[in-house]
Amino acid sequence: MAKSADFPAGTDDGGSASGPNEGGEGHGDIEAGGTATAPAMARPRGQRLASLDVFRGITVVLMIVVDDVGGLLPAISHSPWDGVTLADFVFPFFLFIVGVSLAFAYKRVPDRALATKKAAIRTSKLFLLGLVLQGGFFHSIHDLTYGVDIHKIRLMGILQRIAIAYLTVALCEIWLRGGASDDIGAGGSKLIRRYRHQLFVGLVLMVTYTALLYGMYVPDWEFAVTSQDTTLKHFMVKCGVRGDTGPGCNAVGMIDRHVLGIQHLYTRPVYLRTAQCSINSPRNGPLPSNSPTWCEAPFDPEGLLSSLMATVTCLIGLQIGHVIVHFKEHGERLVQCSITSLSLLILGFLLDLFGLRLNKSLYSLSYTCVTTGTAGLFFAGIYLLVDVYSYKKLLFLMEWVGKHALMIFVLVACNIAPILVHGFYWREPQNNLLKFIGIGG
Repeated sequence: MAKSADFPAGTDDGGSASGPNEGGEGHGDIEAGGTATAPAMARPRGQRLASLDVFRGITVVLMIVVDDVGGLLPAISHSPWDGVTLADFVFPFFLFIVGVSLAFAYKRVPDRALATKKAAIRTSKLFLLGLVLQGGFFHSIHDLTYGVDIHKIRLMGILQRIAIAYLTVALCEIWLRGGASDDIGAGGSKLIRRYRHQLFVGLVLMVTYTALLYGMYVPDWEFAVTSQDTTLKHFMVKCGVRGDTGPGCNAVGMIDRHVLGIQHLYTRPVYLRTAQCSINSPRNGPLPSNSPTWCEAPFDPEGLLSSLMATVTCLIGLQIGHVIVHFKEHGERLVQCSITSLSLLILGFLLDLFGLRLNKSLYSLSYTCVTTGTAGLFFAGIYLLVDVYSYKKLLFLMEWVGKHALMIFVLVACNIAPILVHGFYWREPQNNLLKFIGIGG
């Protein structure tokens, strides 16, 4: 029932968008220094990091826009396969925000075991919520039924991937750091030394993903689908290749089919809008007469292997959060964030230029670098406007949306609010409010 929307990660510390955390700090409390009369680029005052909420709120709105308008404007909808569009930046932005938030949530961890327990509990709640919302339990806004066959429930999804990334990065922040919280001082080299073990985890994830994606042999495989007339159709996909990054023969899909089971994967993959699978490409449409067999196969864009790189995005966000936590001057923070983000952006485009294509469905290395670098630069710009020059009032609505991101995702992006409204009708289910406003007719 849920759209292909990307989750607004509103759980900064794993609990609420603005609640307390293990260290007794708000998720966006800036370490103090200076006074209220300090120059704009001098030390930040002790206040909430409003730019993080604004960034999250803007991304939530962007998520809703690309979901609702993407069908009319394919140019902003998710790329059918290689390449990136506006919609493809939404999910990495949220992962990045989760990482930044965790740097504040675990700024002080007096009891590592207790913090680990809380992180595990919050991860479980988020994962289970994802199963309910995106596993097929709720149906479309046109259908007043609910329920899902456990044998066919979708196991992975937006919230499930967020949960995996959150737990991994939270454990890194809880257990893999050294030194006191105020021993960094000026210069990024000390920051790198302190968090070198976290960076090593990111490197291991990246190397593992790359080795499996390009090194695993993908044999021929077959699947069966039930047509609209309930006929069971069998298909064979010819592969027998290694290192292929096309829709039908990549290692990402193969691992999911073997580990999760093909019946638990997403049944409306984005590659249905490719020219090979739609006569109306880049829009959805009937299959061409010569379409490849894999066009009708399930594929999960939030699969297991690609979640490794999604976790890397969250880890990079964590390191940007460390910059905000440890550097005291606005200028230092902006310079460090901008240099890191710009470097990632350039690296990502170079990788794409040399053949490692930008691809959201595979969550490729180049895609990780470009989207995370863009997130860092966007965050730096918002930080400059909101926390340095205090244009907070102009963006107060985005800040409110950012503080209630999870609620908005559940009610709007997952269609829960329209489904609830659709449930109240006059004599016939078709006579409901949604029909009159042009949504559920």
